[in-house]
Amino acid sequence: MPVVSTPAHLRAEGVTVALGARTVLDRVSVTVSTRSRLAIVGANGRGKTTLLRVLAGLLRPDAGTVHRTGTVDLSEQVLPVGAGLRVGTLTARALHHAHTALADLDRAAGDLVAGLDGADERYANALDAATRLDAWDAERRVDIALEALGACTDRSRELATLSVGQRHRVRLACLLGARYDVLLLDEPTNHLDADGLAFLTERLRDSPGGVALVSHDRALLRDVAQEFLDLDPSADGTARLYAGGYDGWQEGRRRDRARWIQEYEEQQAERHRLTAAVDRARGRLSTGWRPDKGTDGHKRQSRAPGVVQAFNRDRRALEAHRVTTPEPPPVLHWPDLPTAKGTALVRVDGARVAGRLTRPVTRTLDGGDRLLVTGPNGAGKSTLLALLAGSLRPTDGTVRHLPGARVALVAQEVPEWPPGATAREVYDKHLAGVDAPAPDATGLLDGEAWRTPVERMSHGQQRRLDLAIHLAAGPNLLILDEPTNHLSAALVDELTAALLGTPAAVVVATHDRQLLGDLARWPRLDLSG
Repeated sequence: MPVVSTPAHLRAEGVTVALGARTVLDRVSVTVSTRSRLAIVGANGRGKTTLLRVLAGLLRPDAGTVHRTGTVDLSEQVLPVGAGLRVGTLTARALHHAHTALADLDRAAGDLVAGLDGADERYANALDAATRLDAWDAERRVDIALEALGACTDRSRELATLSVGQRHRVRLACLLGARYDVLLLDEPTNHLDADGLAFLTERLRDSPGGVALVSHDRALLRDVAQEFLDLDPSADGTARLYAGGYDGWQEGRRRDRARWIQEYEEQQAERHRLTAAVDRARGRLSTGWRPDKGTDGHKRQSRAPGVVQAFNRDRRALEAHRVTTPEPPPVLHWPDLPTAKGTALVRVDGARVAGRLTRPVTRTLDGGDRLLVTGPNGAGKSTLLALLAGSLRPTDGTVRHLPGARVALVAQEVPEWPPGATAREVYDKHLAGVDAPAPDATGLLDGEAWRTPVERMSHGQQRRLDLAIHLAAGPNLLILDEPTNHLSAALVDELTAALLGTPAAVVVATHDRQLLGDLARWPRLDLSG
């Protein structure tokens, strides 16, 4: 009889990882089976990539265990390139299990023909393994994936001669074409065009194995993920697992956060009540219980013990009270950007930039206006945004900013920050010359981040700081170039809702599929062609 194999899965239990003095993962437990479609989400620096590496066996946790059964592979964001490595090196690695399964099946078939003892059991097991991997079709699947992702199909091509994006597509195609029991993916949508994204989505949804992915692409998360492991801070400090797809995650996250805020506020209110009671009791000790002038002195003596007892009782209650719920992390609070609808802001007439924006653009932007700028890479989207912001002059045509217009451009890349400066110092310096800045209530950075030197912040945190600075300047025209880059899905959802509701004029250039859908009703300026 064939041996019944244990169902393939990954199971992490109590995984903790510290990087220096900072705990990146704290007691994380999760199971990824062959039926899983799991998204690992959270803000930058929350340990998403670290968890994938732990699950894949590339990083040993400081505490906890990981059990692996079946075949597992990981597509990382960065693919190291060594001397002599070729496209064929990656395809051979991806197809190793399929080739091994077919070789085992051939040997078992030979043993079966020879009538060797146990040959029927070995043949059954080998056939089961080859069938599970669909090993006979593996080569063809890899070829199809390479073509679909626009990856290099020349097996002899050295990886060092390929661009970063080309190497990423080759590696991803190998993993999608091969058949693993569990596939781990870190930002798989990087460097993919629309056709590649569609192919990736289809393969992940139809994969016979399990999938755990880290991605900022909300469209991919909506289309693929059924469960969400959220590594953002929680009331009890543990990661949260949500079922019900993207909407289930969002609803569960809102519900948990509301409960967290309520518990924190109730505990704070109780502590304030107890503190006030002690203060009142202390006041009565010195003055509040004294009888009026001219009354008998024995009244003072009779009331004194009760006042002291009340003070001691209130003091013990305050000492016994503990605030066990940590302060909830900040959420995006969009500042008031008062801009009257129709207020004249920018006038663009036949503007071009030689070699960068060849198509002349004529546009009027007033208070409350919306504009979605689209087009392929190289069409001049970022150039047009720089013209609108006044940071670039046209070589032909004119761009006029009307008196009083406050324009802010949040570019794709963060600026160069002063070395050694903390986020708070950078923020205060930028706003020192701003007249009547908007309230500092954006909630984009927590207390620890504000105290961190900017060069030690993650790219996502630096993007948050850049956005906070521009919002606090109180613009009445806000220009955003690929605003979803490096931001968590939860923050992008909050940002999208704010953009839809702000009275300021807003111009957005993006390739983000979900954001394009969310802003589909905005007037569109297409620079393609």
